[in-house]
Amino acid sequence: MQKPFTTVLIVPTGIGAAIGGYAGDALPVARVMAQVCDRLITHPNVLNGAQLYWSLDNTYYVEGYGLDQFAAGKWGLQPVRQNKVGLLLDEGIEPELRLRHLQAADAVRATLGLELTDYVITDAPLEVELRTAQSGASWGTIGNPAALLRGAEKLITQAKANAIAIVARFPDDIDAVQLDNYRQGAGVDPLAGAEAVISHLIVRQFQIPAAHAPALCPIPVDPQVAPRAAAEELGYTFLPCVLVGLARAPQFVTNRNANSDLIWADQIDAVVIPAAACGGSAVMSFSNSSAKIITVAENSTQIEVPSEPLGMKTIGVNSYLEALGVLAACRAGISINALQPKIQSLRHLS
Repeated sequence: MQKPFTTVLIVPTGIGAAIGGYAGDALPVARVMAQVCDRLITHPNVLNGAQLYWSLDNTYYVEGYGLDQFAAGKWGLQPVRQNKVGLLLDEGIEPELRLRHLQAADAVRATLGLELTDYVITDAPLEVELRTAQSGASWGTIGNPAALLRGAEKLITQAKANAIAIVARFPDDIDAVQLDNYRQGAGVDPLAGAEAVISHLIVRQFQIPAAHAPALCPIPVDPQVAPRAAAEELGYTFLPCVLVGLARAPQFVTNRNANSDLIWADQIDAVVIPAAACGGSAVMSFSNSSAKIITVAENSTQIEVPSEPLGMKTIGVNSYLEALGVLAACRAGISINALQPKIQSLRHLS
């Protein structure tokens, strides 16, 4: 019996990726990639689409820090049928906005049948601040990380949650030019970098799945919003996609035992990344394995870290459509060189 063909799809957060730099706009890539793989592992930045989402049976929702640990071979992934998701709300969220998020949580319980615990409000405001690096990538800080960790621990120990959805109050005074550029499909998501910091803290501390949804006041309607940015214009909350993703996110394990259901980094066949985003921890780890690294030139980013200066052996393609062809050939056990019009003769090894 052949082993499952397993692919990792990565679009780093907060770097202005042309595809995957907006709310859920890489979902079509994930959906079709899941059709040419037995197992697809990806992360919230790819699958989260605010109030839009798409559940895929063979796709694993793995937070970025957990993905780094998985790629390094330190953690394995244990598929689950359904997690018990704990909801952690920032004490800095206003009462009406908090109610909107609680109603969203109740809606996914009633409509989608997800299992949530009772919620926790942090004992102090998280005080999120947004930052932008010189490269244009977004990041951020949390004023009270201890309050975040105390709230998560309460959900784990008292409510027995085994996955955490965090909703933090984000600043409304985002730079107007930066926001306009993003809404028109030409900028970096100003929230993404700070969101990653929040989920990383939870996953690193407790080794359970976690993801974040920002709480923001609705902004005025803009008729010029680009289709890729339009998902974030819907409603009052980005929480539904996070809850759907966490409901079946694999658990992290550190003990490599005989359980055949566990997925480990040495089982990865291919990794697909933007061509200019090769410097991430997960990609560097996978580059030292037998996995094929496929770089997509068309998915441009605000950073420039190509594979060549890193000495990384990759398969360069122009588009995700071409990447899908490479994956299909690899899954079929066919050399991609055989699909080209000219094939070089074998050479004598001296």
